[in-house]
Amino acid sequence: MTKITSGITTSLDGYFVGPNDGPGKGLGEGGERLHYWVFGGPWSYGEEHLGQPVAEDRAYLDEELTQAGAVIGGRTTYEAAEHWGGSNPWPVPFFILTHRTDDQPATGGFQFVASLEEGIERARAVAGDKSVEIMGGGQTIREALRAGYIDEFTLTIAPIVLGAGKRLFEGFDAPLTLEPLKIWHSPLATHIQYRVTR
Repeated sequence: MTKITSGITTSLDGYFVGPNDGPGKGLGEGGERLHYWVFGGPWSYGEEHLGQPVAEDRAYLDEELTQAGAVIGGRTTYEAAEHWGGSNPWPVPFFILTHRTDDQPATGGFQFVASLEEGIERARAVAGDKSVEIMGGGQTIREALRAGYIDEFTLTIAPIVLGAGKRLFEGFDAPLTLEPLKIWHSPLATHIQYRVTR
């Protein structure tokens, strides 16, 4: 069976986006700091030339990209990222979970699916012997964790305190047991990979 993985970046106080996230401010006010590790240092919305991850952050991302055979993301993330400029940012099929499948763009490499179950079924069909990565938003990851779909989960912790925004596990009503598997650490983030043992 194809392995289902997931991951998210949070602040030290548990927020995965700052306040007022959405188009034009994808990660919310101050939320760019959560993803400094992705770009090798400070960046902001509107910058044309973004940096690249370095050292352990690069090693973590390379491993994730090598293992992924398909990706599932939520509609809120798709909208907040402004459709990634109309082009799938992953080198594999990208399924967008949405209640509005009729407005799927004809180009760009995005495939809209009406449910997480449909997304997982279609992603597994194309992933082959690679994993299916369930990315944000938080609601998509919470739904997948609650349903027991996720086999491995990576929590990336950025060394900042946001103080407000949205927390991944806020309102999470099910116990979750995680077994640490691997850690990558850089000055910009700590990535902890867990096996989900329920």
